[in-house]
Amino acid sequence: MEEIVESLVTYLLLSPDFQLFCKCEKCKMDIIAYSLNNLPHHYVTTDKGREHVFEQLNTDENRKWINKRIISAIYLVGNYPKHLDEH
Repeated sequence: MEEIVESLVTYLLLSPDFQLFCKCEKCKMDIIAYSLNNLPHHYVTTDKGREHVFEQLNTDENRKWINKRIISAIYLVGNYPKHLDEH
């Protein structure tokens, strides 16, 4: 799940739809973390298990479902970026 979310976040942040949102490393990692916390966990210990879970998750329906959670995270982090607290 982590690999899927990380690649989708990277891809979505390149979209013109999100051009107004911060794309710094802190915000990107916050988006990934928030997304992963709101998606089911899939732990595996072998490459075969990893491939099985990836195939299971890599459907149009599941990608749409995962994208919705990532987009929610982008808006949440974009509206309340933590990096502003560090300055």
